[in-house]
Amino acid sequence: MNEVQYEVIIIGGSYSGLSAAMALGRSLRKTLVIDSGKPCNEQTPHSHNFLTQDGKTPKEIAFLAKKQVKEYETVSFFHGKAINAKITENGFEIHTENGETFSSKKIIIATGITNEIPNVKGFAECWGISLIHCPYCHGYEYKGRKTGIIANGDKAVHIASLVKNLTEDVTIITRGEASFTDEQKEKLAKNNIQIIESEISELKHQNGMIESVIFSDGKDVNFEAVYAALPFHQHSEIPEQLGCEFTDFRHIKTDQFQKTNIPGVFVCGDNSSMMRSVSSAVMTGNVAGAMVNMELVTDCF
Repeated sequence: MNEVQYEVIIIGGSYSGLSAAMALGRSLRKTLVIDSGKPCNEQTPHSHNFLTQDGKTPKEIAFLAKKQVKEYETVSFFHGKAINAKITENGFEIHTENGETFSSKKIIIATGITNEIPNVKGFAECWGISLIHCPYCHGYEYKGRKTGIIANGDKAVHIASLVKNLTEDVTIITRGEASFTDEQKEKLAKNNIQIIESEISELKHQNGMIESVIFSDGKDVNFEAVYAALPFHQHSEIPEQLGCEFTDFRHIKTDQFQKTNIPGVFVCGDNSSMMRSVSSAVMTGNVAGAMVNMELVTDCF
């Protein structure tokens, strides 16, 4: 077991974790960031809608963020994957995949979520490039293009309403029988949004840039961008191990200060928010770091 007693361990060193680490470093808190170095947006060519960083690659933003956090002498890093957490008399014990053990008074879980990508040819290669999830993050770059939306029901209508503002050529792909109310059908028809109910057999692409969608009935329809509302699961099992509560959508439940139902456990980033953007991750990380520092102050002042 590592003999260093940290005040805070942050599990996950992407945008939200680094943001929390900066807040704690500036408060002189002895902090350890455990990170495996595999961010969910690794394949995404550019990040958008983040003031001062618009158009930068995710890697550029993360590199600069880590460089700046390293300037704070009380923050250190460990490259590895945290796989287990245990509540102890003095706080928490974190175990990593390679057998290391670290302890701290508080923990911040910034591990994000993992999309469940269908086993369909071309999906994985296009994900984050032209197969996208968020109109705010990627929509402007595909304005005016022929666009598909892989979703059904309320989710499909919600995404279509946002995408219709960016392009006139929108088609919903339900991958099976459409489940829209009469009112929703009327809205979609009024906005000239087509519906295709066939299953997808392949996304035809060149280096991740979609050219067309091939359906199980043999139909081949040209698209330049496709939104996908994919199911997801928590990237880490640690929140469940510790007994954290989850929302109906399977995000970790927090209060307005990123605090979970488990004392001393805070979370931030995609694992606890429907807003999947770099700017949102940074904001929630900053809040989590500040609130953990406040708890530490309260504990000993």
